[in-house]
Amino acid sequence: MSQSLYLQVVNLLSALLLLIAFAMLSQRRVVGLITLFAWQGLALALSTTIVAYSTGQHHLYYSAALTVGLKVIAMPWFFFRLIRQLDAHREVETLFNVPTTMLVGIVLVVFAFNLAQPISQMSGTVTRSILGIAMASVLLSFLMMITRTKAIPQVIGFLAMENGLFLAATSATYGMPLVVELGVALDVLVGVLILGIFFFHIRETFDSLDLKHMESLKER
Repeated sequence: MSQSLYLQVVNLLSALLLLIAFAMLSQRRVVGLITLFAWQGLALALSTTIVAYSTGQHHLYYSAALTVGLKVIAMPWFFFRLIRQLDAHREVETLFNVPTTMLVGIVLVVFAFNLAQPISQMSGTVTRSILGIAMASVLLSFLMMITRTKAIPQVIGFLAMENGLFLAATSATYGMPLVVELGVALDVLVGVLILGIFFFHIRETFDSLDLKHMESLKER
């Protein structure tokens, strides 16, 4: 396979990652949101593997393996177990309706591509063309975080935003040093475990995972 064909496959997987980000933005069920997050992680891992094979950047193989282990297997399993224990299978509440949120998402995608165009021209990597997709995925994930009122969807939005940042790093500089990636992966894993404990405390205190109840807390 020629390098141009590899690049086309990477572009296709990156576009799939962006489409999944849109699907997550419109998803109303927690279970569906976790499933989409796992698929997004798989698309990211496949894209990273192809970039590693086509460019000879072997450290990206470890990055892809970390993504599969954490984002495709460990974290979805943890979230599925968490929602079973918390009985949080209900629909995800949003601050705005889905059509309005999707319209804002389209505007953010257009903004991201225009912002990434001059930056990608300065990059020397063959994958610089997907920088716009990566930035759009980051903005869509951030939008998902601020439009959700429940704790679990907000955490998934944060993790999806980290997927976009990793895709941006891969497209601009062929990824981060392995030591940095291992440190980030460990921090994310520990953070998710701590947030899981935090979810239980929220549920025990308010009998709900709606973060609007946190506004009722006042200093004594």
